[in-house]
Amino acid sequence: MEGARPVRYTYPAGTAQGEIVIKNSVFIGTVGHAPTVEAAQAFIAQVRATYPDAHHHAWAYLIYGGPQGLFGFSDDGEPGGTAGRPMLAVLQGSGIVEIVAVGTRYFGGIKLGTGGLVRAYSQCLREALQSLPVAECLLHRIVRFEVDYALYGALRHHLPAFGVYVEEALFGAKVVLTLAVPFDRAEALEAMLREMTNGAVILRSCVIGERYAAPLLER
Repeated sequence: MEGARPVRYTYPAGTAQGEIVIKNSVFIGTVGHAPTVEAAQAFIAQVRATYPDAHHHAWAYLIYGGPQGLFGFSDDGEPGGTAGRPMLAVLQGSGIVEIVAVGTRYFGGIKLGTGGLVRAYSQCLREALQSLPVAECLLHRIVRFEVDYALYGALRHHLPAFGVYVEEALFGAKVVLTLAVPFDRAEALEAMLREMTNGAVILRSCVIGERYAAPLLER
């Protein structure tokens, strides 16, 4: 994610399709996970290969949102503004990011008009989103500090309550712990560590990085 980093975001955990028929035209909406533009382009190419005889493959992707969001769209030969842009609007309203959508159309011989096309491409995408499995990513602070062996056992007992998991434990003269701490639980964990160590461990001074990962309880 670029720009302001959200504490949580939702992304596709698989793929899904939705199909509608309007005036003999068949519209197939296909959605899936695209963490990068390259992944979105590969997904679009795969859908094109699946339906090589379709008349149009309009598409849209939303890698991340916000004022500086990364997105793209194409009408793929449909009248300007009737396919890709409406599909992007549906994605932006879904609350899901790292997502790509393809609207495949088999033309049925009856023109739908610009308004009809906007509704059709939007609807086939909404149909697909209804069955799309999703997952959540949570921003974690990666921290590293050392504790005495006497404290290590008690600390391991309390960490799961904070959604924390141990990435690494090195055993030497003391135990050096590397933890992934949910961003929204860091202050509470810091207060507990300060009390348990009599102020020896100040969590905010132990941060070595950040990354997104699934919440511990969902692993």
